[in-house]
Amino acid sequence: MKKKLFAFVMAATMVFSLAACGSKDSGNSGDTGTSAPTSGDSVQTFKVGTSGPLTGDNAIYGMAVAQGAELAVNEINASDSKIKFEFQKQDDEADGEKAVNAYNTMMDWGMQVLVGPTTTGASIAVADVCCNDRTFMLTPSASSTDVTANKDNVFQVCFTDPNQGVGAAAYMAENYAGAKIAIIYRNDDAYSQGVRDAFVKEADSKGLSVVYQGTFTVDTASDFSVQLAGAQNAGADLIFLPIYYQPASVIFAQAKAMDYAPTFFGVDGMDGILTMPGFDVSLAEGLVLMTPFSATVESNKSFVDAYVAAYGTEPNQFAADAYDGVYIVKAALEAAGCTADMSNEEICDALVGAMTTLKFTGLTGKDMTWNAEGQVSKAPTAYVVKDGQYVEG
Repeated sequence: MKKKLFAFVMAATMVFSLAACGSKDSGNSGDTGTSAPTSGDSVQTFKVGTSGPLTGDNAIYGMAVAQGAELAVNEINASDSKIKFEFQKQDDEADGEKAVNAYNTMMDWGMQVLVGPTTTGASIAVADVCCNDRTFMLTPSASSTDVTANKDNVFQVCFTDPNQGVGAAAYMAENYAGAKIAIIYRNDDAYSQGVRDAFVKEADSKGLSVVYQGTFTVDTASDFSVQLAGAQNAGADLIFLPIYYQPASVIFAQAKAMDYAPTFFGVDGMDGILTMPGFDVSLAEGLVLMTPFSATVESNKSFVDAYVAAYGTEPNQFAADAYDGVYIVKAALEAAGCTADMSNEEICDALVGAMTTLKFTGLTGKDMTWNAEGQVSKAPTAYVVKDGQYVEG
């Protein structure tokens, strides 16, 4: 059996440090000991929004984020928490300009905190506006370091592209040290390019053998015969795919058609392939992927059951990231002592101070912390697809 490199413990409790930022005397002891009381110990209702591709080819990601966030909001609103939320979601079609328009629509509604956008390109565009407007932004799933760079009020839930690339190379060095590795990546996508760049650098330092690299773009993602032939001719027995699940599904089918059966290795963008409509899950048998969440882990059962009951489908990592994102915002609002009558600028400054002292355990990581650059510290886990299920590798 392959050795485990990454230990990943899923839990549903939250632990966080209090930050002395805007706190007010509560006047009574209505809150329990794990959270800072809000002003007057009264219910404080904040407006939170999210955006993502709710239609189109990437809708599985945007819908997962919207539903994961909505589920968390509904749970919090049904609890005895003194923090409550109004929630709005917008479709940005994974487009930067449309994402900015979606952000402006939510700001006109009165949004105070953004848990989004979903995709990297859209998040980069919106992060610039959030920085200028002083609106706090926590993206559940955008992983590029460009999203948070030089923006003190933008944070990430998912681990970064470099972290994924470095982690994938480390796992391969531990478990596939003698493999001949090919890489197929999308060179017009910041996510794919970022993971690939970090992987290549780390693979070189660990002495891994990269024998072939093939690229594609959004317009050429329907035919991978050239890339697969190149990898096969180079003798690659492992293909690293830092890409999303849609092109990966085409690659798997075309590799089978040409009787080429390397080990495929993906990252978190691959999550969702097993529930892709019309996909033959047997094509993913043996796929290794790195993701911070699996619906088959026992400790995630209550979340999975609630999500299935609400939306009729199994949650993926994107849903879990967004669910955690809302609870992270709640924890930060409590820690900072924010009240609903504060402006988005005041809330933003308070949350910036709270986030770098926060420690959070949720579905996608244990004891997550954030640095001043907005990047989360947590580790992924490697899973292998066996009989249509994720099994820890």
